[in-house]
Amino acid sequence: MKIEQIIASATARAVNALYGVEVDENNCMPQKTKKEFEGNLTVVVFPFLRASKKAPEATAQEIGEFLAANEPSVAGFNVIKGFLNLVIAPAYWAGLLHEIDKDTQYGFTPVTEQSPLVMIEYSSPNTNKPLHLGHVRNNLLGYSLSRIMEANGNKVVKTNIVNDRGIHICKSMLAWQKWGNNITPETAGKKGDHLIGDFYVLFDKHYKAEVAALMEQGKSKEEAEAASSLMTEAREMLRRWEAGDEEVRSVWRMMNGWVYDGFDETYRRMGVDFDKIYYESETYLEGKEKVLEGLEKGIMYRKEDGSVWADLTGEGLDHKLLLRSDGTSVYMTQDIGTAKLRFIDYPIDQMIYVVGNEQNYHFQVLSILLDKLGFKWGKDLVHFSYGMVELPEGKMKSREGTVVDADDLMDEMEHTARETSAELGKLDGCTPEEANEISRMVGMGALKYFILKVDPRKNMTFNPKESIDFNGNTGPFIQYTHARICSVMRKAAEAGINYATADMSSVVPSEKEIELIQRLASYPATVAEAGRTYSPAQIANYVYDLVKEYNQFYHDFSILREENEAVRAFRLMLSANVAKVIASGMSLLGIEVPERM
Repeated sequence: MKIEQIIASATARAVNALYGVEVDENNCMPQKTKKEFEGNLTVVVFPFLRASKKAPEATAQEIGEFLAANEPSVAGFNVIKGFLNLVIAPAYWAGLLHEIDKDTQYGFTPVTEQSPLVMIEYSSPNTNKPLHLGHVRNNLLGYSLSRIMEANGNKVVKTNIVNDRGIHICKSMLAWQKWGNNITPETAGKKGDHLIGDFYVLFDKHYKAEVAALMEQGKSKEEAEAASSLMTEAREMLRRWEAGDEEVRSVWRMMNGWVYDGFDETYRRMGVDFDKIYYESETYLEGKEKVLEGLEKGIMYRKEDGSVWADLTGEGLDHKLLLRSDGTSVYMTQDIGTAKLRFIDYPIDQMIYVVGNEQNYHFQVLSILLDKLGFKWGKDLVHFSYGMVELPEGKMKSREGTVVDADDLMDEMEHTARETSAELGKLDGCTPEEANEISRMVGMGALKYFILKVDPRKNMTFNPKESIDFNGNTGPFIQYTHARICSVMRKAAEAGINYATADMSSVVPSEKEIELIQRLASYPATVAEAGRTYSPAQIANYVYDLVKEYNQFYHDFSILREENEAVRAFRLMLSANVAKVIASGMSLLGIEVPERM
């Protein structure tokens, strides 16, 4: 039983014995004692004053005396107003460290056949451009959330919906046909997603030039846009695609194939993956079918122009368009179709959509519609809404080619990591292969940690230079601490020291060691809270606090030079388990930790 539960149970017994009142143990749960006070756990006694009919200090004193006399884990106490600060016996902490050491899956809840199935959708790229910085945050959040939900005992299916149809795709296709000269990724020496993105930018450039020329002839901006022959051709291409025109479809398949190869390379490098990928081109017709089914059942209605709508005024919203008058679908229709296919494929208990906060209203509506259409998880779907990410220079625009490309960003991170590591001597003695691998780990670790340590709901500015720092709240600082502990463990092994066979029964942990063990003990609760609140930032900041605490301990205490064999073994066991939890926590963020640096 966890120490918090032991104290809560003992406190409930104390209130009953002292004041004749039964209280819920959940109301007796202690919290970690603040650093400025002596003690490990604090019980707040204000809820018991009605039972004691005494002042807060007197009530805390009486409960403290009862616990000291009747609960072996309590070694002492002090009272600050209505706060009872308890000192937990060092022997308890030593025993707890041994338990943590034995648990190879420490902090995680096992997945069983009865575990609920959670589907998490993330990434959702368009096939007219490469992945950019915004996608990086989306992918890292989605992948980390999938690891966290699995650590909390859920079966997890990671899924992606690719937006592979629509006018934006036709713009890239038309530009390639007009100005591409049959270029391919191979002949261009370029990743396919980058090549197609270039044509998307090229279309916009020609379109703007055409609109400007028409405006010079006296047309208003709206008239010029309506008269654009380029946009007319793009719309005609979309019409032909929807009609199943094989000439258009074959170009579409070829160019999308180039993009998927590029995406796969970026995903591999980013360290994210998917169990199932859905494509809008396959789901939008399913959505139309489901909407028409809803129309038959009276869930939706048709206007005079033939368009289909849902009346959501009863839910405090407005009327929502689901099919246009020409029968074409909107994004909502596609999401309904995707939901239908997913529900056929998997027995989903919970659906989590990782999508930016500009889509909050969309998912509010989707939840209501899915519920009305009979999807059991519709009402409780989770929109994991996150804020935008920008660079210090400001916002990005993909049409104008000012977006920060994910591949370029990763290149820059690895390059900066190599330079910084080399300057600080972290690569000394490494082979070229080891230096490359460490630079990759540090660069990607810096990128992932900097993005994931921020509360997902907040907008953020990503600063590449700040993220690669071997001091402070950064990925490299945490990775270096892990490597430092691994170095200590290697030296112990070389010296023939094995803490697993040592007798540590005589060791009385110091206050600093107890503080570290207490932090290790809170890891399972942190994992649970991160899952409850859908927040990788909880894990990131927990690991950082643990690492800070360990580095103080490492600075103040000898480990391998400690003469007392039992104490030395105890400190090695403590170090090994700090490294274990660092690696575990960072794995939930999708971050690798090197053993040498």
